[in-house]
Amino acid sequence: MGQLNSFRDLKVYQKLKGLHLDVHRESLLFPKFELYELGSQVRRSSNAAPAILAEGWGSRHTNIYIEAINRALGEVRETQHHLDVAKEKTYLTEQRFADLDAGYDECDRMLEGLHQALSEWRGTVRTGKVVREESAMYGSEQVSIGWNQSVEDTLKSEELLP
Repeated sequence: MGQLNSFRDLKVYQKLKGLHLDVHRESLLFPKFELYELGSQVRRSSNAAPAILAEGWGSRHTNIYIEAINRALGEVRETQHHLDVAKEKTYLTEQRFADLDAGYDECDRMLEGLHQALSEWRGTVRTGKVVREESAMYGSEQVSIGWNQSVEDTLKSEELLP
């Protein structure tokens, strides 16, 4: 188990960044009239997911990091929508669409796993789309888990992902 020193060490960040670069290259092949329409939208949403994850990493508050993960999930799903449209408009082959979509599905699962691990660590329970926070006794040992434990828990959650 390695140590996470930066958002760049997160496997999900690396995959999202790689997918963004793939999507960017593909979108530049769209018809010229789509470069600033659908092309621009898919480039922005595919770039936003890893950027939001990187931004959230820097937060000193777990609940803000969890919110960043939720926002990154939204960007992943928005990107998948734009890819659906690109496929329907025949700007992507069926195979290229399937490859990109599978990559985003994997990132979706990884982000969900990271969200769940952080929520459980923080003493919350996620049921469907609702996060319920249990009352915490501030100043207790339960709340005073340090950064190293958080990193350790994040690494463990990544090991559980497919």
